[in-house]
Amino acid sequence: MPTGVLIYEDNHSLRESIAQLLTYSQGYVVLGSFPHVLQVETQVKQLQPEVILMDIDMPGGINGIEAVKRVRAFDKKTPIIMLTVFDDQANVLEAIFAGASGYLLKKHLSDRLLEAMQEVLTGGAPMSPNVARMVIASMHKYAPATETPYQLTAREQEILTALSRGTGYKAIAAQYYISLDTVRTHIKNIYQKMQVHSQLEAVAKFRDGGIS
Repeated sequence: MPTGVLIYEDNHSLRESIAQLLTYSQGYVVLGSFPHVLQVETQVKQLQPEVILMDIDMPGGINGIEAVKRVRAFDKKTPIIMLTVFDDQANVLEAIFAGASGYLLKKHLSDRLLEAMQEVLTGGAPMSPNVARMVIASMHKYAPATETPYQLTAREQEILTALSRGTGYKAIAAQYYISLDTVRTHIKNIYQKMQVHSQLEAVAKFRDGGIS
């Protein structure tokens, strides 16, 4: 079955380009393509996408970050990738705290969108490189110097850092000379210890200083 996608983007040309890219790519079907998020709750409930692509700067008084919050009020699991020109810290962290699953700058869409969608569908957290660096810097700023967060093992902390950089599961397995199944097991343990459901939730919670 193809993966159902919803697109929220106010720029008509870009919205159509994304829709065409997905239509011509095997494994995806565009369930809806919208220039605003005023009916986002109804649309997500009715169309039940597997992935949502969400612009931040949207018209009509509701931006993409607020739309993410509204979706997360009733749907905690559907991956939402932010597509935006904004890479400032305020927008990045606000999107993460709202429940975004990934964060891509529009200038990287042609090169990274399909890869990012595959990554997010397997539990990854795709981010443009400079966004990943910003998240890591924020995480380090709030990390305690003498306490292991959430009783994570050294390897789990290494893997969490790699995930925060947008590194895929296969690359992590190769980097640490472990199997893909072992990577998945470590990630499952990280989520359980931190009581989260996604990589960005884990990074955001770590950054927020809730150390056990």
